[in-house]
Amino acid sequence: MRMRKKLVAGNWKMHGSLAENAVLLAALKPALVGVNAVVCVPFPYLAQAQTILNGSSIAWGAQNLSEHNKGAFTGEVSASMLLDFGCSYVIVGHSERRSLYGESDGLVAAKYVAAQAAGLTPILCVGESLDERESGVTEAVVARQLDAVIKLAGVDSFAGAIVAYEPVWAIGTGKTASPEQAQAVHAFIRGKIAALDPDLAGQLIIQYGGSVKAANAAELMAQPDIDGGLIGGASLVADEFVAICQAAAK
Repeated sequence: MRMRKKLVAGNWKMHGSLAENAVLLAALKPALVGVNAVVCVPFPYLAQAQTILNGSSIAWGAQNLSEHNKGAFTGEVSASMLLDFGCSYVIVGHSERRSLYGESDGLVAAKYVAAQAAGLTPILCVGESLDERESGVTEAVVARQLDAVIKLAGVDSFAGAIVAYEPVWAIGTGKTASPEQAQAVHAFIRGKIAALDPDLAGQLIIQYGGSVKAANAAELMAQPDIDGGLIGGASLVADEFVAICQAAAK
């Protein structure tokens, strides 16, 4: 019997404006009452999200953070700064950060630790490229990404974290892993954690991210080890995001 409460997180990426955000958030607030949802907005809009969403059932968070708490790191944003804007969550290790900005497994693990040390819940992204999937090394890649965090923070740290499986080949491409493909990797992730701590693994929220939309959300969310979603483009459309959240809540 499932004991985990599903969580849907919207990753706005580098989208939005003050005017657009105000319309979107105003539409989401009444529609997501009582739903376990979070929006991860660009840094400049955290204050706006805090103002609009404060007191609502929607949490908010950031898309990245520095592994350092303070210092001469021009352009970086620390976990303590995110706390000033009421953030509860932060995405770490998104595939775009790994591929476009060269974030290594070790750096992602350091950011994960920094987030938890400040009291933020990291949404740890793991997943394989198309070449890696076609080469049959999906599980090896995901295991390597998880092992970097386990080595630095310990398996116990997953009690205060979310894992998001995002097959890189399905992000922004319109392609989606089949429910069976996604479930297989989610089960692998849970099994890997279970080998170290069965009780913790049973409570771990593992989201799916990769071209999730209203049309496929229900089938994905029905899988036994899929506990919500990390939603990209569809999170920018109120009706789509609400439908996905409602599918997860059933």
